Amino acid sequence: MTHVVTGRCVDCRYTDCCAVCPVDCFYEVTDPAMLVIDPDTCIDCEACVPACPINAIYPEEELPQPYAEWLEKNQELFPTGENITEQKEPLPTALTLEKVQEKEKAKGWTVAEPSSA
Repeated sequence: MTHVVTGRCVDCRYTDCCAVCPVDCFYEVTDPAMLVIDPDTCIDCEACVPACPINAIYPEEELPQPYAEWLEKNQELFPTGENITEQKEPLPTALTLEKVQEKEKAKGWTVAEPSSA
């Protein structure tokens, strides 16, 4: 199993998660603008889950159905990115968790938050 960065991170790119990762498995990609996880490096320690201010990271077994495609997308995208290990400012388009949840509700989605968030 691995952890998965979901679409919640797109155009937000908070980097709190990579600063707490003990194995440096986060990659910054530009299309879309977000972070993703190298699933072969991730050790499932869950340190990143509570660090994310918008709860964009889920353990694979908790991945909500609306974000199921992101398991494969992380695998596809991480080789195109740059390894990131230090926190930096989020994108100017970054949303709060409340705004992310509002967007999901507007789409008719019911999304449970990660259990360790």
